[in-house]
Amino acid sequence: MSDPGEPIPNLESGVMVETDTPPSFEEFGSNSHTPDAGSGGSLSAVHEVPVRVQAVLGRARVPVGELIRMKSGMVLELDRRVGEPVDVYVNNRLVARGEVMLVDHALGVTLTEIVRQDG
Repeated sequence: MSDPGEPIPNLESGVMVETDTPPSFEEFGSNSHTPDAGSGGSLSAVHEVPVRVQAVLGRARVPVGELIRMKSGMVLELDRRVGEPVDVYVNNRLVARGEVMLVDHALGVTLTEIVRQDG
């Protein structure tokens, strides 16, 4: 497995959950140390900024020939075990870990750990 601080490659063909909808700042509670954005401390200017969110279930390294021979129903073994947390990336930066859950017939991720990266 690669270093957790290392940016992940483009996973367009991999297993991921992706959204271009920015999170609501209200969901995270108020922050009295929020910098002033020029209009009374409002962060409304960044509410529409799109971000890429990826929930990575695991990774695998396979030869191209094996990948081409895969058919529906075949299993690709990942580097994680069932029950291990998934990594959550925002703009290719690891920000959290969480557990996969089912929400209204769709997959979701419950965040269980926020990852703080120094630097």
